[in-house]
Amino acid sequence: MAEQLRLYSYWRSSAAYRVRIGLNLKGLAYDTVPVHLLREGGEQHTPAFREANPQGLVPVLQHGDRLMRQSVAILEYLDETWPQPPLLPSSARDRQRVRALSQLVACDIHPLNNLRVLRFFDRSWHVPQPERDNWVLHWIEEGFTALEAMLADHPSTGRFCEGDLPTLADCCLVPQVYNARRFGVDLAKYPTIVRIEQACLALPAFDAARPERQPDAPEEVAA
Repeated sequence: MAEQLRLYSYWRSSAAYRVRIGLNLKGLAYDTVPVHLLREGGEQHTPAFREANPQGLVPVLQHGDRLMRQSVAILEYLDETWPQPPLLPSSARDRQRVRALSQLVACDIHPLNNLRVLRFFDRSWHVPQPERDNWVLHWIEEGFTALEAMLADHPSTGRFCEGDLPTLADCCLVPQVYNARRFGVDLAKYPTIVRIEQACLALPAFDAARPERQPDAPEEVAA
């Protein structure tokens, strides 16, 4: 019998959203362990969760007795452990492109508008809300401008970021588009990104991973 998978997750965490997509694409069953990032200062800061992840971040994937951190590293672990269907292409050149697109989102866009950054601006520097909103919009738009250029009219771009099958790059792209909508980004400037996002969301694996479909989503959002 396969060892049980548990995903420590928060319904609106885009990093956890990436891993949910990957698990669904692989057809892997898993239990969700909700970690509320806002309740009572954030459950990710409790001693119990810090034992699971000293960084105090979600997601954490538990596979048997092993705890795994960092969403992109988790996705690559899933791909190496359950190779079908693949999240990375077969050629080194195409894998490099997928990793570059993924890291543009996971390393260059997402960290700058993450909850802990915005909380630091608020609580430590007392940055007013409009300035915080402008910060988020600036970095998403700068990243999306580059991402759109890397995707539009590229010979490797197909129905998805790389060809006609979803990859690691799509796992990263869709949650970031969700965040962009949350913060009011004008997505009309990024038609290729939106086209790929819609193609992804038409697949059951992506649809089931949506934040509003998670067991810990608030009732008013799930409705």
